[in-house]
Amino acid sequence: MPVFQKAARRFDPARTLVIGFLAIIAVGTVLLCLPISSKTREFTPLFDCLFTATSASCVTGLVIYDTYAHWSLFGQMVIALLVQVGGLGFVTIITFFNVAAGKKLGYRTLKNAAGDLTESSFEGGRGIFVSIMKYSFIIEIIGAVILALAFVPEYGGYGVWMGLFMSITAFCNAGFDLLGMEGDFVGLKASQHSPVVLVTLALLIIVGGLGFIVWENFINLKSRKKLSLHTKTVLIMTGILLAGGTLFYMIAEWRNPATMKDLNFGEKLVNAFFSSVSARTAGFDSIGLSDSSEFTQLGTILLMFIGAAPGSTGGGIKVTTLMVIIVTVVSYIRNKNDVDLFHHKIDKLTIYRTLVISVLSMAAVSVCFVALYFSMPEGSDAGAVQCLFDAVSAFSTAGLTAGAVSLTGLAGRILLILTMFIGRIGPVSLVMSLVMNSRERKNIVYPDGQILIG
Repeated sequence: MPVFQKAARRFDPARTLVIGFLAIIAVGTVLLCLPISSKTREFTPLFDCLFTATSASCVTGLVIYDTYAHWSLFGQMVIALLVQVGGLGFVTIITFFNVAAGKKLGYRTLKNAAGDLTESSFEGGRGIFVSIMKYSFIIEIIGAVILALAFVPEYGGYGVWMGLFMSITAFCNAGFDLLGMEGDFVGLKASQHSPVVLVTLALLIIVGGLGFIVWENFINLKSRKKLSLHTKTVLIMTGILLAGGTLFYMIAEWRNPATMKDLNFGEKLVNAFFSSVSARTAGFDSIGLSDSSEFTQLGTILLMFIGAAPGSTGGGIKVTTLMVIIVTVVSYIRNKNDVDLFHHKIDKLTIYRTLVISVLSMAAVSVCFVALYFSMPEGSDAGAVQCLFDAVSAFSTAGLTAGAVSLTGLAGRILLILTMFIGRIGPVSLVMSLVMNSRERKNIVYPDGQILIG
């Protein structure tokens, strides 16, 4: 019996997910500590390795060291592997190898894997996990080839590895890059004049952020004849946020000399679009958001908090959660008894889950924000907006930074690690992993009560 199936009998999906990611982070921390992982061939401090391993496994992209400048090729490969496993989900990967080996998958195994995708439905059975892995690798390889063609003329043979590394981190919405040879922490500013690089990365981010359930719907569209409610919601919300975000960055940073003023119209459009795509969860930065206005940073905070789609490589509260919040408000204003979306009734359990996700997410961000703010050294350039920016970035696994990460103390970075972990696992999954087993809970019927609100 596979090790995973034995573990699945002892742990529910949420607990298995938490323990699995903790194990991945622990292994990654040890590997990054080794002298072979740094370019200086010296041991990297344990806490710094823990921060990097957490950021990579939780597909965030917040860093203490510039990825190119500090980590050797081996260290970069470790980070890429952590991003790959963290992005696709360790349960999904183990399930894929069990399927490839011809081993039978039980109901509990499928439930654990579906939980890792943050999606309760797994109608596609074992087939969906094979498709996820197959199409993920195909998309990453295509992206790697295109990026390598852009990088090799400028960076030589190393451009091939750059293309593969950044294709993986873009598809997994992680935000790690290898452009540090242009200057420490320069990021995608080194490629802001290259539409091929920016558009390729943006498309990889979008595809990874749509979610595997949307993929599965498109793969089986011929037999199903229609798009599911989930897919329609994800596509519509993604389109609105991408268009709205692009317009927002064009307007907000058009005349900012530190970001977009010196770019021509085409470059401004491409960089604004890329920023809109990246802000919601990927973490690449082509314009220098740390130098943007506080108005732009506040708008970016909102985009990061929303995030990508459920069952994707992205984070945030998810676009479907936002849609349910919107239609719930609209239904209440219109004095309707039920909440409906595209002529489908939304069940009350989904609405309750939306409320819980939103409240727990804001609580996680609030705690991290307070810790960052009060751990800033005296005279620091990072104010409340910058601390909130980095706190939301950690929770949403976006990886963008307004500068607070580099200035905060040990307490602040510990809270950032915890926030990144909660953001990747999901606050609901984390809470469920800590409470009693569902068999021990009983539904108790209480009498109706009245309470005034508003």
